Amino acid sequence: MKKKNKREGIVYSTNPDYIYSYNNDVEDETLPPNQQNLRVLLDKKSRKGKTVTLITGFIGTSEDLRSLGKELKNKFGVGGTVKNREILIQGDFRDKVIELLHNLDYNVKKSGG
Repeated sequence: MKKKNKREGIVYSTNPDYIYSYNNDVEDETLPPNQQNLRVLLDKKSRKGKTVTLITGFIGTSEDLRSLGKELKNKFGVGGTVKNREILIQGDFRDKVIELLHNLDYNVKKSGG
């Protein structure tokens, strides 16, 4: 799949000296754990009835998010992924995830039913 340039506004210019400005997505700096407000919920939607534990609300770089996701997956010995700024852990591990994140000084709330 071809990656598109994200030019802002101008598609074509007849000016040979015109410099295109690109929309460069700048990631937020990672907040310290005690300033993070994470939500942990159980999700079954669009997963063929299988449950996943979903962690949302992380503010920071995608590398730090991936490392937190990897740490959680390794701790519980399960699969999962990091997509769309969310961590998905296969299975119902809400209480264990909340306990582990509290031990790492994150502000965590259980969300949903």
